[in-house]
Amino acid sequence: MSRRPAAAAESPPVLITETEALAALCERLRTETFVTVDTEFMRERTYWPELCLVQLASDAEVALVDTLAPGLDLAPLGALLADPAVLKVFHAARQDVEIFLLKFGAVPAPLFDTQVAAMVAGYGDQVSYDGLCRSLAGTQIDKAHRFSDWSARPLSAAQMAYAAADVTHLRRIYRALDEKLRREGRLAWVAEEMAALTDPATYRLDPETAWERLRPRTGNRRFLGVLRSVAAWREREAQRINIPRQRLVKDETLLEIAATMPETVADLSRARGISEGFAKGRSGAGLLAAVKAGKELPEAELPEAPRDRAGPPVSPALVALLKVLLAAKSEEHHVAPKLLASSEDLDRLAAGEAADVPALHGWRREVFGEAALALKAGRLALGVDGKRVKLIRAG
Repeated sequence: MSRRPAAAAESPPVLITETEALAALCERLRTETFVTVDTEFMRERTYWPELCLVQLASDAEVALVDTLAPGLDLAPLGALLADPAVLKVFHAARQDVEIFLLKFGAVPAPLFDTQVAAMVAGYGDQVSYDGLCRSLAGTQIDKAHRFSDWSARPLSAAQMAYAAADVTHLRRIYRALDEKLRREGRLAWVAEEMAALTDPATYRLDPETAWERLRPRTGNRRFLGVLRSVAAWREREAQRINIPRQRLVKDETLLEIAATMPETVADLSRARGISEGFAKGRSGAGLLAAVKAGKELPEAELPEAPRDRAGPPVSPALVALLKVLLAAKSEEHHVAPKLLASSEDLDRLAAGEAADVPALHGWRREVFGEAALALKAGRLALGVDGKRVKLIRAG
């Protein structure tokens, strides 16, 4: 709750365009227990997100920080986001946090994500902000400006109202979730999930592992070595010239280049999606150098080919039983199934690869993991009681 009583009537949103006004705002907000935060940004044409607007709200005020205003120093905002005494409340925080990490070199902390909290509280998998507005704030969000060009100036009154709504209703949503989770003793569950969101490593992509996202279906280690090299080049080159990686070179083109291993400009220009101009330019030279580096890697340094699971294939029937158990536990504890265990978790549990499965750690083990192990060991059976699945302890 706020350290000061809520204002009887909230002031309209204020647009902040000057450093002095931002500093005064952040000084006031640092007296609050929590502040709701959202951002508007553009990323369609760039690798790095372009921050256009930051929305902040306390009980008494709502402010829109125009991050594109000439001469505006965002240092006071960075200090507010780093203040350990003020909880920063977001919805679906990952992209916002990534932007602030890039801008200030640190993750906002402490942090509370209402999307994660809502999953813990039983509102379903990845519930939307407008869904929570309807459920917990009793209001409907106008989505008309969701795809606005937030880099264009001046901002319209409708854009500003839309942006302000992203943090005003979030206050009621946060309070409702906080009260429910405290009552049910689940705030510690949310805290476990926040640990990943506040870890800077969550947001840092290693170019040397970028090839793994392409999911190559081959055991040819030389191909994989070239793919790793060209995928790392694409990541660094896209960062350098600040364009989306797919706009620089598409995934399917990278896979083709790794397979054909072009050596000359003429070879490279024959690849789908590679123009002659690109092949002859700086980027083309860099891509050919990356191919050459992958081809020349010593055998011992080539990536390992994906390996099939050892032993017999996973039983589809066992996976199906684990899915039924997951649904039953989710229903019993009013928590989103996806938060308890992923499809990969269930496959690995069925295959006996359980040591580092997230479902067997922390609160997830208590809610689902122990029952999953008992089901596999024959100590637990599934039955039906009317319209509900029931668990039957064996022995």
